[in-house]
Amino acid sequence: MNSDNFPQGAALIYGGSGGLGAACAERIAAYGGDLAITYRGNRDRAETAAAEIEALGRRCSVHQADLSRAESVTEAFDAAVAAHGRVHTVVVAAGSDISQPYLAETSEEQWQQVIDNDLNGFFRIARKAIPHMREQGGGSFVHISSAALLRTAPKDVLSAAPKAGIDALIKYIAKEEGIHNIRANSVAIGVIEAGIFLRLEKEGVFDQRWKEAVKGGLCLKRFGKARDVGEAAAYFASNRANYVTGQLISVDGGYSV
Repeated sequence: MNSDNFPQGAALIYGGSGGLGAACAERIAAYGGDLAITYRGNRDRAETAAAEIEALGRRCSVHQADLSRAESVTEAFDAAVAAHGRVHTVVVAAGSDISQPYLAETSEEQWQQVIDNDLNGFFRIARKAIPHMREQGGGSFVHISSAALLRTAPKDVLSAAPKAGIDALIKYIAKEEGIHNIRANSVAIGVIEAGIFLRLEKEGVFDQRWKEAVKGGLCLKRFGKARDVGEAAAYFASNRANYVTGQLISVDGGYSV
């Protein structure tokens, strides 16, 4: 049984085995929510994340999902409903493992891949989840977005462009589905020491000079942690935010100010 912080059922986190998704799951669990998390290829990592959630005393199911395939999105959602009875929140923390080319150097293949997996993937999730939420008397969507939508950063088009499209869909869900008590909000993140950032840092894309320059432009002279993102996602998913919809909150250390 969930605490009073959340409706009955579970929050389904697409990308819940990754750094940001796992942090969202952990924070929701810490506030008393049950979880369903998805992975694309690394089941072991997902099982580890689920074990950590269950150590907090919450239920957590694990499901495989490939956002580029509609049937895979549907199967994961149906499996989560079967495991928990209801999905009250969908958190979309999944994203393509992108590189950072300039727009003029972005290939057709790179563009098609992120649009199909990220933007079209969210569309597939929404098309599946909305009818369920209507039947259950409401629900919420939380999209892990990017601060690049508020302040343009060079070489970030493969992240920013699909997220801009998703944020448009978030607003349409808020506008069209509020009558069914369905909410939709986004968390726009800056540099977070998790996920893709750690990979690119290891590859030398983000060297010390780059990091110091970015920190110099922040109100808070440090990078964020995955937990910071998780806190915002947990708030949007919870009953504390039951009159909040169509909003974007920046978790970026003041990058977009």
